[in-house]
Amino acid sequence: MYNWSVNTKTLKKNQKQYLIWKLEQLINFGLKNQKLDINQLKKYFHQLKIDPDKKNYLKLIIYGKKSPLS
Repeated sequence: MYNWSVNTKTLKKNQKQYLIWKLEQLINFGLKNQKLDINQLKKYFHQLKIDPDKKNYLKLIIYGKKSPLS
């Protein structure tokens, strides 16, 4: 993944923040032949800063109708 506005070398020093940032980027701007890691998505779901409609859709796909994050 290429990102011109963020220094990814510095960001990679904090693994948690890097994973959250990468998930947000993939969700917001497209996967481009990459897949989301479902375990990471579940782990950091509540910390993602993404569009509420996308977040609700992902919640429905991941957890079904009875979401533990409601």
